[in-house]
Amino acid sequence: MPKKLITFGEVMMRLSPPGYSKFAQANSLELVYGGGEANVAISCAYLGMKAAHVTRFPENALGRAATQFLRKHWLSTEHVFYGDKMMGKYFLEKGAVHRPSEVIYEREGSAFSLIEPSMIDWEHVLKDADWFHWTGITPAISEGAALCCLEAIKTANKMGIKVSGDINSRKNMWKYGKTMQEVMPELVKNCDIVITSSRGINEMFGIGEVGRKFQDSAEKLMDKFPKIEKVVRKTRKSISASHQQIQGKIWNGEDYIKAELLNISHVIDRVGTGDAFASGLIYGLLHYDDDLQALNFATASCALKHTVPGDVNLVSLENVIDLMEGDTSGAIKR
Repeated sequence: MPKKLITFGEVMMRLSPPGYSKFAQANSLELVYGGGEANVAISCAYLGMKAAHVTRFPENALGRAATQFLRKHWLSTEHVFYGDKMMGKYFLEKGAVHRPSEVIYEREGSAFSLIEPSMIDWEHVLKDADWFHWTGITPAISEGAALCCLEAIKTANKMGIKVSGDINSRKNMWKYGKTMQEVMPELVKNCDIVITSSRGINEMFGIGEVGRKFQDSAEKLMDKFPKIEKVVRKTRKSISASHQQIQGKIWNGEDYIKAELLNISHVIDRVGTGDAFASGLIYGLLHYDDDLQALNFATASCALKHTVPGDVNLVSLENVIDLMEGDTSGAIKR
């Protein structure tokens, strides 16, 4: 029986100039859809899991098109809600070589930002689920989204469902009167798996020190929130916008484990690579008994996303296992 994942968060329109053009050169924009949590769900669906995404879209043609995008990529949309008129969006100018990518968001007042806890029956949504995943972006969007996320996490706890949070801070997003320092502790203390960094731990919880060993910060986070079983991070070295090196790391309360460093010599699309890492971690922890294998699976998933245009990692389980086991040839599959 396939494992079942539920995710919660906003899905946006992504609008980009063709290829690697700058905004100033564009006469048209390419449209795809994406959102951190939905990206995770879709990636897990392509790995063979059952997955559903919980979100809210405008009740118009854009909302229907976004729903169709989720369905196209194997997600259940029975828990998609509709209302209001605006779709969140972001504009991406893809970088190359030494020129960085640039992102501009337009998401204030979106249908998702106006979501309220009374709209969702989380016990119904989470029925038969094995895992619930959220990110730190969602509670930053609005108070309603934060309250929905908290209710989802607490319901998952009550139902014995594993909870993971990718909580790296986005301090510039908190604009509705609450700070991440006020909101995030209540969410994070009820998680089993946390993906973050030393900087994120310091900024959100005032513990650890930026620049110190990740293990030290992870230990302090687990001391503060004893329910957490594992603290995970992905490190990245940018040789250029087109050349990256990545490595997964995990502190499980006893051992500090590092995945094999993977070299990505030609980046096609960097957006969504953190979500690919999270999806690989979820799959790995559900299907491997060994933390190192799970971490290598997550790192391989992340590396492969760099080769896929768009927000979402569409690679197969076979692709990830091949890379995880050392096949970096990219040879044609016949």
